[in-house]
Amino acid sequence: MSRGTIAILDPYSGIAGDMLLGALVAVGLDPDWLKALPATLGLDGVTVDVRAVQRVGIGCVKVDFDIPPQPHGRHLSGIRKMIAATGVVPEPVREAADRVFTLIAEQEAEIHGTTVEKVHLHEVGAVDAILDVVGGVWGLHLLGVTRVHCGPIQLGDGFVRAAHGVLPVPAPATMRILEGLRVRPGPDGAGELVTPTGAALARVLSAGPAPREYVPRRSGFGAGTKEFDDRANALRVILAEADDAPSDAHESLVVLAADVDDMPGEALADAAEALRDAGALDVVLLQTVMKKGRPGVRVEVLARPEDARELESRILVHTTTIGVRHSSVARRALPRTRVVATVDGQRIAVKASRTPDGATRYKAEHDDVAAAARATGRPAAELARAAVEAARAEQG
Repeated sequence: MSRGTIAILDPYSGIAGDMLLGALVAVGLDPDWLKALPATLGLDGVTVDVRAVQRVGIGCVKVDFDIPPQPHGRHLSGIRKMIAATGVVPEPVREAADRVFTLIAEQEAEIHGTTVEKVHLHEVGAVDAILDVVGGVWGLHLLGVTRVHCGPIQLGDGFVRAAHGVLPVPAPATMRILEGLRVRPGPDGAGELVTPTGAALARVLSAGPAPREYVPRRSGFGAGTKEFDDRANALRVILAEADDAPSDAHESLVVLAADVDDMPGEALADAAEALRDAGALDVVLLQTVMKKGRPGVRVEVLARPEDARELESRILVHTTTIGVRHSSVARRALPRTRVVATVDGQRIAVKASRTPDGATRYKAEHDDVAAAARATGRPAAELARAAVEAARAEQG
């Protein structure tokens, strides 16, 4: 079994995006790269200050942004366009960052009674939050981290003033984002210790608690803005070596199921596609028999726990069902990577999965193959074979 670099987040005093950035610099992320990030994202005039500070005698790195007047928040579509326009953000980074932004948008939309497309993201759409998310995900990627683990998150207490008024700690959106993570209330008098951005980064990136055994290689602290007399307000990050997740490891997922008997096939197919677009890991339509012997269709959706609430709502909106069943399942999935091959100038994604006996399987993504076939006039099967050969060569 091979060994990889993992990052262990120790949020004993909460977590925020700037704290993660500071901790990543403390364990080796190039501060000059971080200072250049605003220009990379097209955020003109924004500068980054990276400096050493003390928090109750512990040396930490503090990251702050100097931001000229900007639009008051952005929509999710605008953030996606900003990241895509750079042309240099690696695809795994772009995908993970998009999951963070989408998670926050979904929770904000539900709380405020609107849609993901319409919600105006005051917190996450601000410049500093965009830099926190993209910088945090990209920084972990640059440090060679293959898995992230997160310990129990200290929440703080009291109240916080947000764009919509005074809210309890954790704020409503933050608490929803934290669902599924291990948390601890307090300590008394701490105020807010977890921001929506920090909570979303932890939930999207974390693969769960740290492994029982690992070899620590480097650790560092990212300072928060608040200072306490009796404890260091900082996030600790530990870079370590650990065995790769075994191929027989199981992940916790959710199955959502609903039965319908009054929808035409075309509408059901459209509903299934809408659920896939919304983040479902899989959607299947199964023939079933309902009350009084009526033929029907069962819609089953496989989802990550953090996506279940949104996908439940999508099922109720896009189908005629009046109820959705929710159950927890364990899935064993082969470890996989995604390689983008170039064939005749066309980019074709190839999925590489490793079987328990150590063999690797390759499969070209059909949508990319079909698009390349239309663009080049070459047979789809021929392009798929060429993409697999290119991916195999790239992976050695």
